[in-house]
Amino acid sequence: MATDCFADNDRAPASPQFDPIPVKIIYPPLKPHGSADDALATGRVIEGRYAMAAPATKPWRIAFLFPHLKDPYWVGCNYAVISEAKRLGVAVDIFPADGYDDLIGQLRRMDEVIAAKYDAIVVSPISMTGNNASIAKARAQGIPVFELANDSTSDDLTIKVTTSLKAMGLEAMRWVIRDAQARGLQSINVGLLPGPADAGWVKGEVAGTLEAAGQAPIKVNVVDTKYGDSDLIGQTKLAVQMLAKHGKQLDYMLGCTGCAPAAILPVKEAGISQRVKIVAYDLTREIAVALSKHQISASADTKGVSQTRVVLNAAVNFLEGRTRQLPHTILVNLGMVDSENDDRYPFDTSIAPPDFVPQLSYRPSKSH
Repeated sequence: MATDCFADNDRAPASPQFDPIPVKIIYPPLKPHGSADDALATGRVIEGRYAMAAPATKPWRIAFLFPHLKDPYWVGCNYAVISEAKRLGVAVDIFPADGYDDLIGQLRRMDEVIAAKYDAIVVSPISMTGNNASIAKARAQGIPVFELANDSTSDDLTIKVTTSLKAMGLEAMRWVIRDAQARGLQSINVGLLPGPADAGWVKGEVAGTLEAAGQAPIKVNVVDTKYGDSDLIGQTKLAVQMLAKHGKQLDYMLGCTGCAPAAILPVKEAGISQRVKIVAYDLTREIAVALSKHQISASADTKGVSQTRVVLNAAVNFLEGRTRQLPHTILVNLGMVDSENDDRYPFDTSIAPPDFVPQLSYRPSKSH
């Protein structure tokens, strides 16, 4: 079943600025305390398109809790929050933690926004389970909580907006396998730089990677997996360590948004850039530039800008009373970009404009 609205639930007209976003809309019944991929496997799934909401009738206050703003992925999400808040006429504040090792900081910020009585909270959880109690606390105080991008097992969310995190790994590794076959390789060695070990998206991408490797028609050896926060310096060190141990045998390196770019210089300095191909699990402006320079060969795309637009529109529709039946999860459909399609790929669904400067707050004017 397909539809060009939010499963006939959000009746607001589409914005002329953005096309409706292809999604999978998932309703109960489904597995309790599950991931987004569990919802996809067990829930009632409707293929559809999420139309952008009409402007709000009042300047609702919405808080966003990000893991950090240290890589271009979250800068893209920041851009989508601010640009959509301006269009919708709502007030937004973004509260970044200090990174994926700062769960305590994110929980502290959650307590602060609950105490400040925001109309809604959008959280990108650092942990699959560590944020659950704080989400339940907000709900108990009557504040709706929406989830963006990063997954959790909380059953107290109003709506979860993400993508199939497992599909990130599946699609990236399937590209690797197709490319290896085109190169005539019968067996390949792969190194993974997936990101921070406790993050839900990392667990999903690694699970998908290993599943695709196990189903491959050629032999795929995952020879090393190095976890760590997605900052450039830390990931560069991990890439150097991986190459020191496995560089002579590696054929591919797969990495997250902050991880794949960090591998470019170490691979070049090791003199193996003609043999080792780097593939990204997601897309940022930095990765798009690296694709154009053939420094990164391919990238899956979770469409972070589109995800953020959907979650803010979903929050406004909920606050405005426009949503007749709540879904459990909305999954934004993945993309895949490489040299075959990068000249026509819709990068504006995924990354911020080059001149965008991160902004933590927006307040609509009284005349909005």
